[in-house]
Amino acid sequence: MPASPKSSLPPFDPTDPLGLDDLLEPEDLAVRDTVRGWAADRVLPHIAEWYEKGELPGVRELARELGELGALGMSLSGYGCAGASAVQYGLACLELEAADSGIRSLVSVQGSLAMYAIHRYGSEEQKQQWLPRMAAGEVIGCFGLTEPDHGSDPASMRTHAKRDGGDWVLNGRKMWITNGSVAGVAVVWAQTEDGIRGFLVPAGTPGFSAPEIKHKWSLRASVTSELVLDDVRLPADAVLPEVTGLRGPLSCLSHARYGIVWGAMGAARSCFEAALDYARTREQFGKPIGGFQLTQGKLADMAVELHKGILLAHHLGRRMDAGRLRPEQVSFGKLNNVREAIEICRTARTVLGANGISLEYPVMRHATNLESVLTYEGTVEMHQLVLGKALTGLDAFR
Repeated sequence: MPASPKSSLPPFDPTDPLGLDDLLEPEDLAVRDTVRGWAADRVLPHIAEWYEKGELPGVRELARELGELGALGMSLSGYGCAGASAVQYGLACLELEAADSGIRSLVSVQGSLAMYAIHRYGSEEQKQQWLPRMAAGEVIGCFGLTEPDHGSDPASMRTHAKRDGGDWVLNGRKMWITNGSVAGVAVVWAQTEDGIRGFLVPAGTPGFSAPEIKHKWSLRASVTSELVLDDVRLPADAVLPEVTGLRGPLSCLSHARYGIVWGAMGAARSCFEAALDYARTREQFGKPIGGFQLTQGKLADMAVELHKGILLAHHLGRRMDAGRLRPEQVSFGKLNNVREAIEICRTARTVLGANGISLEYPVMRHATNLESVLTYEGTVEMHQLVLGKALTGLDAFR
């Protein structure tokens, strides 16, 4: 069969050089465009100021708006959740992180950690009590796993819960908790005589506090807190009944890491687009810098890694929708996409030169945010070891 005439080919789109939009259904595009429009209207005009001041003002109002969009607990079903596909949730994460990692973190922790834990492991009463309000953004949740001395080794956590009659009494500390000081409920993981269990701790419970962490140079437009539990007394029905052991929190983390696979590409896309626009308009030596070979080489390399990463995220999303996504494959995506996103940001900064460090452009903000994304919910080394064990069958964690 003769080749189609060249004139029948669609034009080359610098924003979608592989034509990846062809993989998306109209419903997928509608979700993406809705979230992109919300971020452009509500976040982008203010994010540089929020970042510079190290605050996220109006976070509860933003949460309610995100609830109206259906972005909270987006891939969960029932209880007021949208029941969207994994790909649609991933597209939302990409658009939110293209605005700022802090905004995507707000949504990820709410939906993929706190709500997911309740949805998967909670009692029917717990689900009815919390999930509809969390899906609407009326209640913000947080997820207490990481401790000051135990990050990559959660099995060694010191937070513990002991039975006292019909109650539980919790003591311990959690660190680097997104949404902590604005949360209406905290999902806290603690050691018990039966193994690690999850507990629902409502804000205002005596002995529970969430002081905000200040002086961050990354994720500045995000609420990050410590959780302090001093003889926090909870009723027997505060425990998540359907899971015991580390598989509970680790399964939640796997769900959240999937969102990061997409989200990191949003930050990378923002930096790539800033560099591409700058290269087309910034003149040196009598012409736009985009006309020089070295600059074009940088742009080409950024585009290749960016769209390979989006293609990888899309593939993992289809596997999740088919019920075939393994945790090792999520580690594959998180390891690759965050690492490449950071490299894209750093390359974009060189294209912008001195302007790359200015908050008038998004590049340095994304680059510093991604330094946190690189290590939270599994460091590079941990994901390398997950893949190494899967590849060799040998456990090198200890």
